[in-house]
Amino acid sequence: MGRSVHSNDNEHEAKDIASVTSSRRYGSGETTHKVGPPSKNNLMKEIKTTVKETFFSDDPLRPFKDQPRSRKFVLGLQAVFPILDWGRNYNFSFFKGDLIAGLTIASLCIPQDIGYAKLAGLLPEYGLYSSFVPPLIYAFMGSSRDIAIGPVAVVSLLLGTLLQAEIDPTDNPIEYRNLAFTATFFAGITQFTLGFLRLGFLIDFLSHAAIVGFMGGAAVTIALQQLKGLLGIKNFTKKSDIISVMQSVAHSAHHGWNWQTIVIGVSFLAFLLVAKYIGKKNKKLFWIPAIGPLISVIVATFCVYITRADKDGVQIVKHIRQGINPPSVEHIYFTGKYLTTGIRIGAVAGMVALTEAVAIGRTFAAMKDYQLDGNKEMVALGTMNIVGSMTSCYVATGSFSRSAVNYMAGCKTAVSNIVMSIVVMLTLLVITPLFKYTPNAILASIIISAVLGLIDYEAVILIWKIDKFDFCACMGAFFGVIFLGVELGLLIAISISFAKILLQVTRPRTAVLGKLPRTTVYRNIEQYPEASKVPGVLIVRVDSAIYFSNSNYIKDRILRWLTDEDEQLNAQGLPQIQHVIVEMSPVTDIDTSGIHALEDLHKSLHKRDIQLILANPGTAVIDKLHTSKLDDVIGHDKIFLTVADAVRNCHPKSTIDEV
Repeated sequence: MGRSVHSNDNEHEAKDIASVTSSRRYGSGETTHKVGPPSKNNLMKEIKTTVKETFFSDDPLRPFKDQPRSRKFVLGLQAVFPILDWGRNYNFSFFKGDLIAGLTIASLCIPQDIGYAKLAGLLPEYGLYSSFVPPLIYAFMGSSRDIAIGPVAVVSLLLGTLLQAEIDPTDNPIEYRNLAFTATFFAGITQFTLGFLRLGFLIDFLSHAAIVGFMGGAAVTIALQQLKGLLGIKNFTKKSDIISVMQSVAHSAHHGWNWQTIVIGVSFLAFLLVAKYIGKKNKKLFWIPAIGPLISVIVATFCVYITRADKDGVQIVKHIRQGINPPSVEHIYFTGKYLTTGIRIGAVAGMVALTEAVAIGRTFAAMKDYQLDGNKEMVALGTMNIVGSMTSCYVATGSFSRSAVNYMAGCKTAVSNIVMSIVVMLTLLVITPLFKYTPNAILASIIISAVLGLIDYEAVILIWKIDKFDFCACMGAFFGVIFLGVELGLLIAISISFAKILLQVTRPRTAVLGKLPRTTVYRNIEQYPEASKVPGVLIVRVDSAIYFSNSNYIKDRILRWLTDEDEQLNAQGLPQIQHVIVEMSPVTDIDTSGIHALEDLHKSLHKRDIQLILANPGTAVIDKLHTSKLDDVIGHDKIFLTVADAVRNCHPKSTIDEV
């Protein structure tokens, strides 16, 4: 339908926020309610209320109320480390579910981590490092029971793109790695700061449509970049846009492709897609796509080893450093020319990682019906990335594919992350030499099969059906990432999200209301064609707060409604409009510019001998009308509790309520 429809059913709420007087008028026995000014609020109380609703809307201090000091200390520790709360009730039944889930996601994450590290331009071991330390930190500090922590495709691509724009990883691998650690550190600082200052609402400014488009575009970009490994191309473009990638693929078609690599890559990609299809069709077989990547790595590695296909041009991983994470504090750029670069890249990567993790956490929390504290999540994610940057990790966050497997495998708590982390640790200590002959083609196949799930075409179709502007935002982000690159694509996604907010704020909807037959209910005449206009009265509803950004538009729009109505009445030879009723139920607030706009509207109407009448102004509105003395200008007898009361004022001797 595309129209925002606000109900007048909340008209009675004004009784709670205004003093109401009653008088019997019009000789019909009807009681007409008049809206008086509310009691004046204390300034400090208003500021306190505003701050509380902005930063503490979830009332995080409620559990501490009326508790002894010792209990408050315990509650404080549990708030920082939720594991101390739910861990008291942990039992073997929970552990059984977490053990199975942890082993399952470990089998999925190990091959993915190796591939994602290469996507970020780092050595394979750094992907494994990032699935060892961060999940441990999150298990103690995170509040989600289902989210699985580690490197993810989109953040790896974004980080790699931003880093390679500053340093060439081939020419300066040490500086590149150090900048990655620096960006990870400041990504953690960004996330921790947002959570600690309770600024989590800022990530909500990136609309769902823009996220869907950005993720889809990033998935296509990642898949295209994997053509290098899938086709065995050695000289491949470093750019990420689709035109550069396809040109690079085409130029190497005659001499740069390796047929053995193609056979390996395509064969296992087909296997992984079939496994994913089986798991999607039968939820009980979720473990098939979960262990598919690990099976593919084992089989492909064995085949390359016994055939020595690496001597025929099949590119392999070659070497993964054995041992757990080495410390990397001394490698972080706290000074020097790369400091500001690290801050910038870290802030961008941190925000994207945060958006993805919180969205995933909220999804599974809703499925299991428990509350997720977004600000606590940000503090947990920030802490794990800060610690991770000091232990040779790059940006980690919640992975949707792994979290989905974690959920379907029957995880009960964040202990599944601890199990996964232990398995990764054992892999680093014992198994990494066995990955020497793993072909790059199998890693490309694993990444392609993983990122295809990020293309949510069903969500795109739904967005098209619901809101065409949202669809444009989605497509703008999608094509921006594909044709202009990840960084510019993200900028387009953010810009479109803000543009939509500005458009809705500066151009709010208004509607002409009519009376439903045999009721005193007034509704949008476009939504309810049977609603009839009241002779000589124009009733307009404003569906937004009135601020400096939209006050002039609202005033001009009401005057245009009036002009259009007068033209229609003139053409039909009917009496002109004598009263304009502004229904203000949806108007939650008004500022100084809005007051001036209403005053100018009153003057414009007065010059035409038309009376301005207000219906059901809320607390903040009536308070500011009273403070500015505008209610004296309009007239106290022209401000009513309901539209019906206002209409009876315009037609005191009519039987309009019976129509």
